[in-house]
Amino acid sequence: MILFDKVSKIYSKDSVALKNVTLKINSKEFVSVVGSSGAGKSTLLKLLMREEEPTKGKIFLDGVEVTAMRKNQLHHMRRRIGTIFQDYKLLPAKTVYENVAFAMEAAGRHDEEIAEDVPQVLEIIGLAGKKDSFPHQLSGGEKQRVAVARALINRPDIILADEPTGNLDPVNTKEVIKLLLKINDLGTTVILSSHDANVINSIGRRVVVLEKGEVISDEEKGKYIV
Repeated sequence: MILFDKVSKIYSKDSVALKNVTLKINSKEFVSVVGSSGAGKSTLLKLLMREEEPTKGKIFLDGVEVTAMRKNQLHHMRRRIGTIFQDYKLLPAKTVYENVAFAMEAAGRHDEEIAEDVPQVLEIIGLAGKKDSFPHQLSGGEKQRVAVARALINRPDIILADEPTGNLDPVNTKEVIKLLLKINDLGTTVILSSHDANVINSIGRRVVVLEKGEVISDEEKGKYIV
């Protein structure tokens, strides 16, 4: 369970990213955090990863205060979280297989585990046949699916997807969302950040709306009306 308890993030007098946000996300939920550009969506995710520090308030993960963790404890916490970004962040000189395997290598996993797990995940995302392809040989949708595989490979408890469909056409957007829903059905908590009303309204799950850093709506089967 994730809890943001009265969290604010103030960069300057003229730049307030979050204002007194209290938000609870249960294990295995699929939650869309939505709002226009600058609403505070990305800041919320960065605070959970401790890439940013809150100005006020506390953040908890399964009862442990993330905001009080020492730096040498963060590595273990972050291994529980997989991240997906709008710009893929793939390594251009590595193949699809190597990009996904690299995430396991960085986590200290053994060669035997890598050889077993990577093909399984590539099968799940539908790219087993492109394991030897390089990123420049893939479509945008395929690149994003590799990014999903990389986030998934270390079996995280939570997936943070920050505008993952922002660069995709409608067909590939639908495929990536379908994949995130499948991951959620397998028991992983998914937090999706987006400003795309069509994407959000097609999911039919919980929607949290941010506006100027404040939660203005939180509905179990919400809609995002721009």
